[in-house]
Amino acid sequence: MSKDKTGECPVKVPAGTVTLDGDLCLPAGAPAVVVFAHGSGSSRRSPRNQYVAGVLRNAGLGTLLFDLLTADEEEIDTRTAHLRFDIRLLSTRLILATDWLKQRADTRNLRVGYFGASTGAAAALVAAAERPGVIGAVVSRGGRPDLAGAALPRVKAPTLLIVGGNDLTVVEINREALARLQAQKKLATVPGATHLFEEPGALEEVARLAAGWFTNHLGQPQS
Repeated sequence: MSKDKTGECPVKVPAGTVTLDGDLCLPAGAPAVVVFAHGSGSSRRSPRNQYVAGVLRNAGLGTLLFDLLTADEEEIDTRTAHLRFDIRLLSTRLILATDWLKQRADTRNLRVGYFGASTGAAAALVAAAERPGVIGAVVSRGGRPDLAGAALPRVKAPTLLIVGGNDLTVVEINREALARLQAQKKLATVPGATHLFEEPGALEEVARLAAGWFTNHLGQPQS
């Protein structure tokens, strides 16, 4: 597995009948790998997820960012905005990516966490419910956990829901979802932030909260 100049390793993630492009990065001694599930109309190149992934790697955690849709599917979704809300499809691909990680020699012994944004957060929660013995923690950024539906009470992984304080509709959605979660859980509000956390310092706070949650629940880097 060859690394590019950023330290990331381009990978091909098998997902049933399709293969998805991804970037896997494993800092030395990483105890876990965090899989990113991007949000509506986004991809593994999401600058917000890229930033958070960088902070997690600085904290000693591995990261996998991959496209949940193929290039052809992304083209269709750009026109219809339909596939980004197909939580069954997205969660299935997240599960397949997780199973792939557990089969690789360099990642099979690592714990796994999910970081989901927007509709990707719903996919992460559904996938976590389907892999209770594998997924050790979930973080949602500006997520739509309501779209996880009946899977919410079945999630066993400690779950952190991060919302912008000024993203009022999403705050209420997350409060309702929090009440349905039965696992260890927390709702964290970033004051003054809107849905995309574009305000000064907002995304930095998201990354700080996520890094703390993952290191607490997935383990500290090995020296």
